[in-house]
Amino acid sequence: MITRKICRNFLKMWMKSAYLKLGDYQKAVVDCEWALKCDEKCTKAYFHMGKAHLALKNYSVARECYQKISEINPRLQAQAKDYLNQVNLWEKADLQEKEAHRSLDAGKNTAVAVRNLLETLCKPDQTPLFYAGGIEILAEMMKDCTEQTLFRTHNGFSLISENAVLRRCLSTAGKDAVEEMVCVSVLRLWQAVCAGNEENQRLLLETPDLGRLLPSLLAARALTVRQQSLALLLQLAQTDHGRGLIISHLDLTRFLEALVSFLDFSDKEANSAMGLLTDLALEERFQVWFQANLPGALLVLTGVLKRDPIITNPSALCRCIALMGNLSAEAAIRRQMSASEEFWEACLGLMARCEEDVDLFREILYTLLGLVMNLCLQSPILYEVWASEVSKRCIFLLNSQDGGILTRAAGVLSRTLSSSRKIVEEALRAGVVKKMIKFLKAGGQTASRYAIKTLAVCTNSSHEAREEVMRLDKKFGILMTLLRSEDEVVVGNAALCLGNCMEVPCAAPSLLKTDVVQVLLRHAGGDAQKTAVQLNAGIALGKLCTAEPRFAAQLRELHGLEILSSTVKHIAD
Repeated sequence: MITRKICRNFLKMWMKSAYLKLGDYQKAVVDCEWALKCDEKCTKAYFHMGKAHLALKNYSVARECYQKISEINPRLQAQAKDYLNQVNLWEKADLQEKEAHRSLDAGKNTAVAVRNLLETLCKPDQTPLFYAGGIEILAEMMKDCTEQTLFRTHNGFSLISENAVLRRCLSTAGKDAVEEMVCVSVLRLWQAVCAGNEENQRLLLETPDLGRLLPSLLAARALTVRQQSLALLLQLAQTDHGRGLIISHLDLTRFLEALVSFLDFSDKEANSAMGLLTDLALEERFQVWFQANLPGALLVLTGVLKRDPIITNPSALCRCIALMGNLSAEAAIRRQMSASEEFWEACLGLMARCEEDVDLFREILYTLLGLVMNLCLQSPILYEVWASEVSKRCIFLLNSQDGGILTRAAGVLSRTLSSSRKIVEEALRAGVVKKMIKFLKAGGQTASRYAIKTLAVCTNSSHEAREEVMRLDKKFGILMTLLRSEDEVVVGNAALCLGNCMEVPCAAPSLLKTDVVQVLLRHAGGDAQKTAVQLNAGIALGKLCTAEPRFAAQLRELHGLEILSSTVKHIAD
């Protein structure tokens, strides 16, 4: 009996696309069928058989092979979906070509005209103006799928890529008026032949050297060349298919450089470029590329942060910084961003420039604070000196009248203060406790989260901070309100802050007429998802009872010691 191991060895020997590479698809199918007799769940066999049937234009059978992969192994569902999409595209292209040839055989005027013009443009060594004029006429002929398909089947793409005159004009990217005219004509033609035509899009992006050429055209000296290059890429990026082709075939580092250069352009062009970049960045393949090529990509983004906000398009700059913030949400990317001294310095430099006129640069500063908040999630923050500088700038921003700026500045502070005692002392001298109490009185869930965490950090390391909290919240009414919150983060930090304040003499008796024991005991013995809630509530109860024996009596009456013992055991487990 043939074992599964023998079959798999057979697959390793014969199924590394040997017959597929030779173009003998029938034999490839036979081998796959034999392998499946050995192991009916061999996904690799189904993959190769699907590929062979696709080459043989047996589209329905190819689909069955790829669907089988998904059924056998659900983890390969995404790959199977990609293969099925490929089958659909090939079948669609095949149907397009059959219809185009029928139009040509029937002598349809536009079909014949496209073929004849392509033949005329194949003449070598003509003047650039000859080609530019012909290409413009050809672009005008691309009215529907038939003309687009005839362009493809009559070597339209190689007509441009293999023409020495056209290659020279494209490589110089419009250094003079004639070359600029040729470049613009070619770009408009590509837009015309690729509009809604996935197969043409694929062939265009797979054209040799286009991966480097398109980013170069996007950064060309001639404005019209840049505009038409951007228009082409925006058109391609409208679909998942097009975005995948861009990511797979373009030199993405040069592409990124070219896109951010649009930050100095008008609102429409700058925002279109940043919108394109944002759409691509949402693709998993882009994120994989970004992480693998982070040193080069990070250098480009650092350059963005170093731009002068006065002469940079503000809305587009905000979109680019927001993109950095979204990328930094990924731990591996954030770790590398946080490790870059130059990136941190660029962030601080832009903060400093924006603080010169907070009202003018409000949107930029707001977005930048979001990025900095994400960077501060990296624990510990690698460079204490930067944590200190960020804290100083955020303390300054706490004087702003803008609620969004205030909230995000408090958010950054809540993450930087724990970096060192020195930073806490600087914040205390700047009146941070009073500002956070003011935040808590005003309410607001997000602001309250940041404010109470900041107070928890300050009171954890400073007796001065504990005394000031007690002075500003004499009967701990604010902290008691926070302990009744539905937000576990707020409750955990409020319990920690209250427990810290119990170390101030005469603090505990001010709570005698409250239900603080019941509230803390409920949290300590509760089933909160965050164990910090139970732990901090238990610690606060212990400090409360130590500072004021009457609370210990209340705790015993409520059987609190047994509850706390059970909670401690649960947390330890």
